[in-house]
Amino acid sequence: MRQPTRWEQIGRQNPDRSTWYVERFRTMAAEGADLAGEARTVDAMLPRGARVLDAGCGPGRVGGELVRRGHTVVGVDVDPVLVEAARADHPGGDWHVGDLAELDLPATGVTEKFDVAVMAGNVLTFVAPGTEVEVLRRIHAHLVPGGRLVVGFGAGRGYAFESLDDDARAAGLRVQQRFSTWDLRPFEPDADFLVAVLG
Repeated sequence: MRQPTRWEQIGRQNPDRSTWYVERFRTMAAEGADLAGEARTVDAMLPRGARVLDAGCGPGRVGGELVRRGHTVVGVDVDPVLVEAARADHPGGDWHVGDLAELDLPATGVTEKFDVAVMAGNVLTFVAPGTEVEVLRRIHAHLVPGGRLVVGFGAGRGYAFESLDDDARAAGLRVQQRFSTWDLRPFEPDADFLVAVLG
């Protein structure tokens, strides 16, 4: 039996959370908030027309922006409410419901691998406890040789920054670079956010 993710566990306690999350970002977008920071960083790493896996895509905020910038995006999220919002708001992407710990896109007909995968929005802290290595391993299996995974998450969310090195290694990856923000400020020992590039 599949272990529920932390996101699903929180949703069981607060059934309106997913709808609130969707509306929160729709409101921010309508008010002109800059919601494209993660996408700008990923876009800078890619040639035009690259393939991007938006792992834990939520309502498609990051992947949708990357589609607008000319990339082919496939997004996966465990939450069907968020995926439905991604399909409605960002129809240029290919959005799937699924647990990243069971990620197998070829089984859904998506056979081409990805140049980059991105896990923004604290996704790694919302997977089921103990599945972090499997999530990283499965994402790695969907990358082209030399492909990279960009992960961003905050401190104090139940998954320590230091854990990423060991888990990445166990998944066949290594942390190549660390930053403290999506606009690539240097990572310092007291940073409360980590953006890591794995390859």
